[in-house]
Amino acid sequence: MYSGDIAWMLMSTALVLFMVPGLALFYGGMVRSKNVLNMLNMNTYCLGIIPLLWVTLTYSLGNTGDGDFIGNFDNVGLKDLTGDTDSLIIMAFLMTFAVITPALISGAVADRMKFSAWVLFVPIWSLLVYTPVTYWVYSGWHTTMDVPAVDFAGGTAIHINAGVAALALVLVLGKRKGWPETAMPPHNLTLVMIGAGILWFGWFGFNAGSAAAANGQAVQALVNTFVAAAAGMIAWLAIERLRDGHATTLGGASGVVAGLVAITPAAGFVGGLSPIIFGFVASLCCYYAIQLKGKFGYDDSLDVVGVHMVGGIVGGLLLGFFADARIGGADGLFFGEAGLVLSQAIAIGSVLIFSFVVTYAIAKALDMTIGLRASEEDELVGLDQTQHAETAYLD
Repeated sequence: MYSGDIAWMLMSTALVLFMVPGLALFYGGMVRSKNVLNMLNMNTYCLGIIPLLWVTLTYSLGNTGDGDFIGNFDNVGLKDLTGDTDSLIIMAFLMTFAVITPALISGAVADRMKFSAWVLFVPIWSLLVYTPVTYWVYSGWHTTMDVPAVDFAGGTAIHINAGVAALALVLVLGKRKGWPETAMPPHNLTLVMIGAGILWFGWFGFNAGSAAAANGQAVQALVNTFVAAAAGMIAWLAIERLRDGHATTLGGASGVVAGLVAITPAAGFVGGLSPIIFGFVASLCCYYAIQLKGKFGYDDSLDVVGVHMVGGIVGGLLLGFFADARIGGADGLFFGEAGLVLSQAIAIGSVLIFSFVVTYAIAKALDMTIGLRASEEDELVGLDQTQHAETAYLD
């Protein structure tokens, strides 16, 4: 890499890392006040455990080798990376993605999962689910498809993966006491907006950094990220105003995230006005997907399934239509390559099935051993006091 590329990757790595405390604030503001510290801890714990697992084992398994299913042990403990600046910066950048992926899941299980169970779930899930999935998406799809599926910055490997895992986990965990009869509104929308702003800011590193260079593709990814998020916000606010008569703070923030999620797999592969379509369609689909949890009875506390899984699917499928080889080396249906739509659907379907099944098995195993769920009394008192012996707000 040139020095300018290295500088951009250093900055991008820091931007993505900053997204984790941003996500903690975003989620923390949406839970009830008695659980805000628990949510902050669930997110920041990922910043502690995942880097240790990544440098010792999972980077090597998820990013080296040429097998069909998983990598190898060539870089375990960062073996052979000493002094290799280019490889080290890519390893560090990818490490931030590995951190934020399980953190996304935390929003679905808010208010009721034991912290001790979360402490075990995160590394186990990262090893058994995230590691093989990220290997498939970035190393393995070409071995089974005539037209390789593509994922620029993690729509399939991160958002769909985390979203469907969240669904599996909440099905094992069960509903919060009182849901859905009892209203459980966000306790601090100011925190939500601060968190959303940090996420939007950090997402420029998330997407534009995935070009792995300070080049034209990175610029295109940054522009697409900006525009899709803006379109997502406006679309969500418009839907709320038309349906409910009010455009809400939470709705605006949710629309931003929906647009960001949808453009992530396509950020370096599409151009023109297509990111507006990504943002608008994602907001529409995610808004209505969130309504399904009440109909089907799964308690996805902070709408991880509705926004990240559904938004990731929307973005991955739209990519099959709008990809432009002049930007990122892959053509979609609108540029003459119909096969990419099918490849995207196969890749997405494979991750949905694998992640759901393995996550469900992990959750069941933990539930039958140490137990996943806090006691009813702990849930009523609040997880801040019962799990961490702390209180976020003084009386």
